[in-house]
Amino acid sequence: MLQKVLENYLNYLGTGGMHSPKTVENYRRDLVPWVTFLEEKHAELPMAAKNDPLFLRLYLRQRSENNVSNRSLARFLSALSGFQKYITRKSQYKQYLFKIPRMKFSANIPAFIPQGEAAHLFEHSNARADKASYFYWRDFMMLALLYATGIRREELAGIKLSDIDLKMGLLTVTGKGNKMRVVPIGERTLEDLKKYLSMREQFASDKGALSASSPLSSALLLNRFSRPLTVRSIDRLVKKYGRSEGVDLTPHTLRHSFATHLLENGADLMLIKEILGHSSLSTTQKYTHVTAEAMKKAYKMAHPRSGAKQ
Repeated sequence: MLQKVLENYLNYLGTGGMHSPKTVENYRRDLVPWVTFLEEKHAELPMAAKNDPLFLRLYLRQRSENNVSNRSLARFLSALSGFQKYITRKSQYKQYLFKIPRMKFSANIPAFIPQGEAAHLFEHSNARADKASYFYWRDFMMLALLYATGIRREELAGIKLSDIDLKMGLLTVTGKGNKMRVVPIGERTLEDLKKYLSMREQFASDKGALSASSPLSSALLLNRFSRPLTVRSIDRLVKKYGRSEGVDLTPHTLRHSFATHLLENGADLMLIKEILGHSSLSTTQKYTHVTAEAMKKAYKMAHPRSGAKQ
């Protein structure tokens, strides 16, 4: 019975663009094992209350013993909270409501690269032999846009030519929950983008992808078949490009670096929030911890009364 209610809830989340398919899938991954576990316990202990607190404690302990992190358990509890709010609308299911505990976890400081290292990435000083090719410039452009705009990898994969305003130097991206926002590109990246677009046009023309009947030709980033790059391909290619530069990189590292470097150079936190597309300022504030750690490290290295050996 509860499985059917859960399916209705997931369908409800996915309708009307309320949540992206990926978010709905995350809710499914968190909640299906819980509902399955709960129904099994109800079958084993039919006399117990449907919302016996012991059930939730047993489930959390079981997940913890399976090496599920506190962060993942906290995400599950958040998903469960949303599901229970949905249940409260239907009186016949209120017996399944649980009191949800708070789960504490230590938030990891986002990984980022120093500003000097980031600048080096865009000097074309690596040893790749294909620097005159479309594929080199496509991969370079991926890194340039991720770092210059702070967009997510999913947002990068979804960019179409019509989303780019070269005259104004602006990029329209579609973020979580299908929310659209406009981000600045920056003059240096804009010049690189113009060169890439010229190479992309020639590449697409050679592949015969410029016909009006081809919907795939509108994607900014194309694979060798002139089709849009997938998120997985972007992940792989960013890491590969980073290795050619001797740097461990992911799209998220570049997003973190973008936000951290803006903050280090005096940008307003609210401005960073809007560019990143965060729904809550508290999400953006994690970058203040990054700069605080950097300040503490610099202080310890440089100040005579820091306690460090000189």
